[in-house]
Amino acid sequence: MNGITLHYVIGGQGSPVVLLPGWPETWWSWHKIMPGLAKSHTVISLDIRGMGQSDKPTEGYEKKVLASDVHELVKALGYKKADVVGHDIGSMVAFAYAANFPDATGKVVMLDVPHPDAELAKWPLLPTVGTFGDRIDENHAYPWWFAFHQVKGLPEDILEGRQEIEQKWFFRYLMKDESKIDARDRAVYAAAYASRDAIRAGNAWYQAFPQDILDDGIYAKLEMPVLALGGPGYVWLKTTLERKATDLKAFKIADSGHFIAEEQPEETLKYITDFLK
Repeated sequence: MNGITLHYVIGGQGSPVVLLPGWPETWWSWHKIMPGLAKSHTVISLDIRGMGQSDKPTEGYEKKVLASDVHELVKALGYKKADVVGHDIGSMVAFAYAANFPDATGKVVMLDVPHPDAELAKWPLLPTVGTFGDRIDENHAYPWWFAFHQVKGLPEDILEGRQEIEQKWFFRYLMKDESKIDARDRAVYAAAYASRDAIRAGNAWYQAFPQDILDDGIYAKLEMPVLALGGPGYVWLKTTLERKATDLKAFKIADSGHFIAEEQPEETLKYITDFLK
């Protein structure tokens, strides 16, 4: 698609649903809910540009470009329209898909993270006193890695071959129950981000934020149905989408951290399947 090769996993029968993962994961992040969705939908779980087994070019990490990749894939699979479900970076891509290709969008589900906008550029460089520890403070989130990933080259030098050290910290910081991502899951994600190219590509999604913010400024409100599901990012997601979607349903997933589809797969599946009916 768009001059690159994309990797996806497909199964089930029925109307198409595209699942878009976030950092630092791959299509595998949806594996707990894919079988349930596949009972009534054709499920397409995608490694977006730069992720997993998909190509990792040097450019094209703006969310509108990633959305274009998804749109080309949907067309190549023979569909005129698809429902799109995204988490984290994938949630940003889901929004960009709906904003740029509304006629090709059925319903949209966004988990924990909205598309970058002007408010994101105002986030503080330093944490509030007493709020930053080894578990996220939902009222004072401190995503220091948003800035760290802006640096080109240095993260690759630091993390190549030992990405699992950073991932271990993030799973602890962002999850209520980190055991829900088990040893096999961790091995999958560590392998996916072990190489220098994989680290560079993952950082590029963040380095595109300034352009994503400019793009967001010209998008019209989403007119199709939108479902927002949040853990730590619930308030951020809900308040942002209240300004950007005309038909919004929002729910906070109790006892869930950031990785909702893995921590609370049954509840997540129920919300999504009920919404997509």
